[in-house]
Amino acid sequence: MPDTDKNSSAAESKKSVSRVGDFELQKKLGKGGMGEVFLARQVSLDRLVALKTLSRELAGKSDFVARFLREARSMAKIDHPNVVKVYAVDSYKGIHFAAIEYVDGYSVQKWLDKLKQFSIADAVHIAMVSAAAMKHAHDLNMVHRDIKPDNILLTSKGVVKVADFGLAKVIDEDVSMTQSGTGLGTPLYMAPEQARSAKTVDQRSDIYALGATLYHMLTGRLPFTGGTALELIISKETGRYDSLKKVRPEVPDKLDLIVGKMMEKDPKHRYADCAEVVKDLAALGVHGESISFISGAAPNSIGNAVGSIAGISGTKNVAGNSSTKKVASAGPPPTSRQDAQGKKKKKPSVTWIVQYEDAKGAMAMDKMSTGRVLKMLEAGIITAKARAKASAEGSYLPLSQFPEFKEAVESSLSRMALQVKHDDLKSLYKQVERDQKKLRRWRWVTGKFRGLVGAVS
Repeated sequence: MPDTDKNSSAAESKKSVSRVGDFELQKKLGKGGMGEVFLARQVSLDRLVALKTLSRELAGKSDFVARFLREARSMAKIDHPNVVKVYAVDSYKGIHFAAIEYVDGYSVQKWLDKLKQFSIADAVHIAMVSAAAMKHAHDLNMVHRDIKPDNILLTSKGVVKVADFGLAKVIDEDVSMTQSGTGLGTPLYMAPEQARSAKTVDQRSDIYALGATLYHMLTGRLPFTGGTALELIISKETGRYDSLKKVRPEVPDKLDLIVGKMMEKDPKHRYADCAEVVKDLAALGVHGESISFISGAAPNSIGNAVGSIAGISGTKNVAGNSSTKKVASAGPPPTSRQDAQGKKKKKPSVTWIVQYEDAKGAMAMDKMSTGRVLKMLEAGIITAKARAKASAEGSYLPLSQFPEFKEAVESSLSRMALQVKHDDLKSLYKQVERDQKKLRRWRWVTGKFRGLVGAVS
């Protein structure tokens, strides 16, 4: 193990170093609590990587270096398409580093900074894929400990990647960093039990953090706030926050309940396994096939990522049935009124462009699969007033003009008619009740008046 002086000199001159072992440094990508991150090229394999290096201070702590190398090697055992891969772990002339997969894209946090909040379809998509990736790591007895928007990356092709598995543990186990506040950070997404003691965490702590992240993606704000880390932790201990439904009324009731269960203050009341989270989110049928705000996002990436858990690979969820059915394929999708009203034929998977009125009365547009449109009709998130087209070149038509949605629209209209009738009856009952109260009041006054007249006479 190199001595402290050697570590210091190597770290101080890192900016002037153009190569670290097999890696040519190209540019600095960022700096965090543990050190710096560089874009580098692995010469032997001619590929770009992100090179995470320890800071000068940490490089001088032999016990920390040992933990860093140990955890990085453990991370290398995770082989999942939605987890950032670790390619190499080593030390070179006093520089301790981990070479990890370079992700061409941005973090969920960066996208939230730009968009403020995501559509329900995109947020649920990201949460489902992240949960599937976390499930794989949890099965290897690895807990992330720092799930948050900054550690969920989205590639230029719309692929979700969970980053930094295991590295948070290195910081948690370093007493000096935790005491100084470097390791703990601001526990915005952290489970209450993790804030109390890092030794008590398990996979349920990750599920809590993912729930808080999903809440942020859906609402554009954090469930808990505080001026300091201590105030934030105290706020979390109450377990009270505004429900999703209160902040964003169009969120389905079941999604509100799922996030609430993920964020239960007591771990015993949370989901025990990420597979349960994926299955419950998939059953809603509101997830997007791909991420809508990334141009050129891979189609059906959700099925590829979570199919083995939720059983939705290559399929669409159909309203009225929590099981998964395949949409038959063949023939072009309808693009005109004539096509839509024609004989119903087997069609390939279609991504519909749907215009609808959101809960605030504003017009919204989203890309949806057939199954998702049906689910949203059933849930009342979109109504029969919505219009759709099957391609960018097509014309918007009422949903009822498409054979795929005709029956669902009729059911929606029937429910609306029943609701109107129910509301009218409620209004009538209230009017009758008011009239009855007035009548009783009049009878009471009349009785008093008659009694008074009798007494006078």
